[in-house]
Amino acid sequence: MTMFCFQCQETLRNQACAQHGMCGKTSDCSNLMDTLIYALRGLAAAVEKAEIHVPEAVSRHIQHTLFVTLTNTNFDELTLESLTRETLRRRDELMREFPEKFEDVSADVLLWTGSTRDDFLRKSASVGVQSEKNPDLRSMREFLLYGLKGISAYTTHALRLGFENERISAFIVHALAFTADREKLSVTSLLKLLNECGKMSLAAMKLLNEANTQHFGNPEATLVRNTVGNRPGILVSGHDLLDLEELLIQARGTGIDVYTHGEMLPANAYPELKKFEDLYGNYGNAWYSQNNEFERFNGPILMTSNCLIPPRASYRTRLFTTGAAGWPGVRHIPTPTDGTMKDFTEIIRMAKTCVPPEPLIESANGTPEPEYLEIGFGISQLKACAEEIAAGIKSGEIGRIVVMGGCDGRQVERKYYTELARQFPENVLILTAGCAKYRFNKLETGSLGSLPRVLDAGQCNDTWSIACFMVELCEMLNAETVNQLPVTFELAWYEQKSVSVLLGLLALGVRNINLGPTLPAFCSPNIIKYMNENYGLQKIRTVQEELKEICMQTTCMA
Repeated sequence: MTMFCFQCQETLRNQACAQHGMCGKTSDCSNLMDTLIYALRGLAAAVEKAEIHVPEAVSRHIQHTLFVTLTNTNFDELTLESLTRETLRRRDELMREFPEKFEDVSADVLLWTGSTRDDFLRKSASVGVQSEKNPDLRSMREFLLYGLKGISAYTTHALRLGFENERISAFIVHALAFTADREKLSVTSLLKLLNECGKMSLAAMKLLNEANTQHFGNPEATLVRNTVGNRPGILVSGHDLLDLEELLIQARGTGIDVYTHGEMLPANAYPELKKFEDLYGNYGNAWYSQNNEFERFNGPILMTSNCLIPPRASYRTRLFTTGAAGWPGVRHIPTPTDGTMKDFTEIIRMAKTCVPPEPLIESANGTPEPEYLEIGFGISQLKACAEEIAAGIKSGEIGRIVVMGGCDGRQVERKYYTELARQFPENVLILTAGCAKYRFNKLETGSLGSLPRVLDAGQCNDTWSIACFMVELCEMLNAETVNQLPVTFELAWYEQKSVSVLLGLLALGVRNINLGPTLPAFCSPNIIKYMNENYGLQKIRTVQEELKEICMQTTCMA
């Protein structure tokens, strides 16, 4: 075994990747990440030991670096090595500033700033996931860590728009430091922190929603073009809306169309982005289809965050990364330290030399690509629909709401979500957020009353909008909890942001979530049993079993 990683849903045989990551990362890349996480724990522990207010620079560094270790985000070993050194440098600064607090720290257990890459790789064997031998503690520790990674992705995006929450930042440091203290670790203590992590996940999603809506306006119900134009194009993928805006500003009037891809689709519903005439529409599907779609797009591609897969040679010279994303040898657009816009000149210059994108004929689920996609049902739009939805539930016109969101992925088992949506009774309303929508958002699902049957709230972080809407429905229908509403949760998961979303829903009190296509490999059998007995969390069943259950539960609240 040359590596051990089980943080994503795709992990080999739902056990662990032991030779090469299913995501495409090498064993060295995985092991450098293990050492980097160990160094981050050391930095967080140093902050706690110094008993000081968390320095802003340290907090931001920890969140950005946790984001870098998210699945399908950064595969560049030089970046991982550099971040490890920076983490150690910040830790050493604290130790020098408060020497009296660190007199009992043994030098032989510390990484040192002058370590070579080989030193880091050797260290990974003793500090990685398997360094915790108790399977239940290991499970809970990693569960918490992955929740922190997801939260850090959301807070990093919010920070780019000038929004920061000190309480969330302090929790990330505290929880990360806690995972480094073997004497304090217990299933009970970690369960308590997991619940707190869920609350912080909700707070982080709320923070990002505030950042996005105050900067870009409230999303509006919008029909987005899903075709191609006759001008050269730039394709923007990932999650960072500010990157898209800055690119649109710089590309204005250059004769270039800008397209969204994957989780950037919701950008087309924000008023301050819709006003750009060069924002042409959406191209493609979820992240795992990018090899074929990036190849056929013909123009440059900007990857703004996670959801990057190993690029083919056919388009690698047209690929650019920025933010937390990175691939060895691929050009990276840095973030200026003075607060000015990123410089996308090279991307725009390249686009002018390219031919227009090729049209996509068939979507990832095998259906024809529709001309338009309907999006924009964030919290403000959902609230505008609330009376109609509540009335529909009372009358029975809406028999059930199914929240079907989260992450998409490659596994054939994910056709479950397509077939569910295809076979739902006509009075079932679907709420979605995240790239799992691509499993069904191109089906002809029709409408319910004046509403489309699929209400797309946006990116995975916009699950917060759905959660808030559910709370509002409770008030309108005199239900004490979300669990008393005619609502079924069918969540697909892939990476660590979906872990933080799951923890957020559990902290909100949502029970009986159906999770798939597999249950997390990082959860031990005992933890799986605990989550089932205490939260009703269970693996998705067959399509027919679930349809039967949903039909039995369909109700009228008159």
